[in-house]
Amino acid sequence: MRDTAPVRGHLPDENPGFVGRHTELERISAALAEHRLVTVTGVGGVGKTRLALRAAHRAADRHPDGAWWTDLAQLDGDRLLVALVADSVDLSDHTPGMATTGLCRRLADDRALLVLDSCEHLAAPCARLVTELLAAAPGLTVLATSRLPLGVEGERVVDLDPLPPTGPDALDLLRRAAGEEFPAAGPAGEICVRLEGIPLALELAAAQIRLQGAEAVRDQLGTRFDAPPGARFDLLVHPERVWPSRHQTLRAAIGWSHELSAPLERLLWARLSVFRGPFDLASATAVCSGGPLDRETLPDALAGLVRASVVRAPDTGGRHRMLDTIRAYGATWLDRTGETGTVADRHAAHFRDLARRAESEWHGARQLRWYRTVDAHHTDLRTALDRLLRTDPDAALDLVGSVAFAWSCRGRLREARDGLEQALVLSEARGRVRARALWALGVTLVLQGEFGAAQEVSERCAREARYAEYTESAEREARHGRDTEGDVLHAEHPQGPGFDEGDRPGDGGPGRPGDLTLDAAALAGLLALTTGRPMAAYVVVGHVLDAAQGGPADSAARLRCHLVRVFALTGLGRLAEARERALALRALCEELDEHWTRTALEYQLALTGLLEGDPATAAGHARAMLEGTRRLGASLGVALGLDVLATALAAAGDGERAADVSGTGEAYWRSTGQPRRGLPGLRALREKYTDTVRATIGEPAYEEIFVRALTGPPQDGLDRALRAPRQH
Repeated sequence: MRDTAPVRGHLPDENPGFVGRHTELERISAALAEHRLVTVTGVGGVGKTRLALRAAHRAADRHPDGAWWTDLAQLDGDRLLVALVADSVDLSDHTPGMATTGLCRRLADDRALLVLDSCEHLAAPCARLVTELLAAAPGLTVLATSRLPLGVEGERVVDLDPLPPTGPDALDLLRRAAGEEFPAAGPAGEICVRLEGIPLALELAAAQIRLQGAEAVRDQLGTRFDAPPGARFDLLVHPERVWPSRHQTLRAAIGWSHELSAPLERLLWARLSVFRGPFDLASATAVCSGGPLDRETLPDALAGLVRASVVRAPDTGGRHRMLDTIRAYGATWLDRTGETGTVADRHAAHFRDLARRAESEWHGARQLRWYRTVDAHHTDLRTALDRLLRTDPDAALDLVGSVAFAWSCRGRLREARDGLEQALVLSEARGRVRARALWALGVTLVLQGEFGAAQEVSERCAREARYAEYTESAEREARHGRDTEGDVLHAEHPQGPGFDEGDRPGDGGPGRPGDLTLDAAALAGLLALTTGRPMAAYVVVGHVLDAAQGGPADSAARLRCHLVRVFALTGLGRLAEARERALALRALCEELDEHWTRTALEYQLALTGLLEGDPATAAGHARAMLEGTRRLGASLGVALGLDVLATALAAAGDGERAADVSGTGEAYWRSTGQPRRGLPGLRALREKYTDTVRATIGEPAYEEIFVRALTGPPQDGLDRALRAPRQH
């Protein structure tokens, strides 16, 4: 989850090098006060993003439900537009309906500011989405940036010109970017005029000033810009027929920087254009190496692009990024080299490997690190998936099956489901890869509350798991010269989704279930638990665990089955046994440094404490769960944890804190797009104890505290919930 902020919402930090624009800021501020859609338009590189960010920070206080930022430059097509906007407003949408429904519901009662940056390549889809959101959310204001207006009724357009070339602001920007003081008269002033005050062009020039000096840069620009347009550069082409002179100037500036780059830097610039999101040196090396660019030469080429301001310097996480205008220029050169497909395939292969590595590291001490790695590279994982869906559906199924569970834990259920369903339709792969994808899809459907569809997928998952394990077993036996023809024939025609005594899955050894069967059983058990059938859950996982070899620490699938059995025991009222098993599993998770299962066990132990009449113990486990879910960024987990903590506080008679935590919990439930839900036993306890404390402190007092927490910043409410009361 995001750190606590004084203003609800999320805006990136402002660039400390912001210069001038006082008049334009006042125009945008006035427009936002009077219009619900304001679009800042202008030539690429003119500073639309930077100005919109400054304006959003200034306007944030006037929007009590948050100011939220969405960077649309990372999208290549509109398929995930709604998902990206939903994620940017902290909507971990768990609803199964139309994509925009949950987003409209999330914003319906809010007085919020939504910033959509870089809409030009998605103008029509953005216009449709904005129209729908403004109709559904009367208190919503949208600030967009685009090279052209969106064309939505009621839109207020603010045209952004470059900085006045002969004014102080252009020179001030050049000074700050170059890190050098220049007199107003002289080479620096001439550079500002040559580049027409376009901020991006000035930043590129400033980078060259640091390397060559202002006089050399002025002379080079004079030589190039005085030439006839056709003799300057073969440059980036934009379809718009507006601002032709400024487009030409910016393209010439980018082309000039390209010409001044060393040959290896130009090659790297082109290849880096395949990245849609931030990238680190390791990813750049894996994707862009080849020919003269190798592990020895690439770091120097990257450093040269950073010095030239073509690539942004690394952030605190070591990740670089490239502005969209510069990335698009690199893409044109990549296309001219004939390498577009080759580099895109390398990009897809690299992120497929990253996804597989993340899955393999899920069970153990590096789980949290790889979970965060998947989150940090989310944009490029989606880009790789889109590429593979077009070029290699079997590889796409492998990639999405590897990351979909992490996406679902993070609340990206729509993206996980969309990718899984597409890959399952397009791919003809059978066996382990398909079984894993079906398991991930089943989990996603359960979390969305689509229990009928989840049941059908659960049955398919079990059949595919048996098929895969029989096939693998047959292949092993064939390698040892044994005749397994009968087993293979049976595996190709499984009799049903159950786990029969006669099954002989493969990777668990002869006659024993393997991890695929164990995960299929865990899915069936999860579905049974969430639909109020703890005995069915206990039987299905118990059957495969009894037949499997090894303990819960041996694999993630075994650990998941043991987790389901603990919850089933709780649902069956076998509380002492459930608590004993849960504590043993938690100790094992602590030894493994496994986070996800440990967090779920804290939830179970909190439930057990409530059911045993020990609210203080329950509250302690609930807070431990909330700490874990916050580290995982899992809104659904936070919502569930706040519910059990509120119930524990109510059971202890602390009505005011119970109301506060319950109101915060409602805010988190709304961020999932779903009404409150959870295990059936908890709902009954929550209603019982909540009614009691409502009567104790009075209905008006309870409602006042509840509503204040509901409408306040959710992160602040979570911080309050995690503060345990002092012991006297």
